[in-house]
Amino acid sequence: MKRYLKKAKRPGVSWVKIIHPKNVVTAEWVRIKCQYGCGRYGTCLTCPPFSPTPEYTRKMLEHYSKALIMIYDIPPEPKERRMRQKMRKQIASLEKEIFLDGYYKAFGMASGPCNLCKTCDTNQPCKFEELARPSMEACGIDVYATLANVGYKLEVVKSYDQLCHYCGLILID
Repeated sequence: MKRYLKKAKRPGVSWVKIIHPKNVVTAEWVRIKCQYGCGRYGTCLTCPPFSPTPEYTRKMLEHYSKALIMIYDIPPEPKERRMRQKMRKQIASLEKEIFLDGYYKAFGMASGPCNLCKTCDTNQPCKFEELARPSMEACGIDVYATLANVGYKLEVVKSYDQLCHYCGLILID
């Protein structure tokens, strides 16, 4: 696992840790924030209503013994879009490496809606299936409570010119 911690600690990643999946908090209210707080609801294959439900996610977490969690520091626009795409690609790449090392159940998640395409065609299969993963929030994961459980205090970003902290998670077993 130390090797994965080292690989996860790339430029733009300020914090990484191996945690137990029992520390991952899921809640029904998280998805409602997607529905009533995000303009991308229903427009992206990696977001609700297309993503796994909190109940499904809770059940899924029981099949894993470890998780690699990381914090990405994402600057405000105009770099945000490019940096979030990079985050998604890095998570998918590390998930693939962990899978190829024999952890065949490895599964990664990012934060926030997918932005690999300018517009997601929800009537067609994903154009980036090897990179697209649901966001933690879309699956009902309370990112703030999860991070608090493992010793990281995530602060609410209060203005558009502040540095954002996005979270990535790779489940491992």
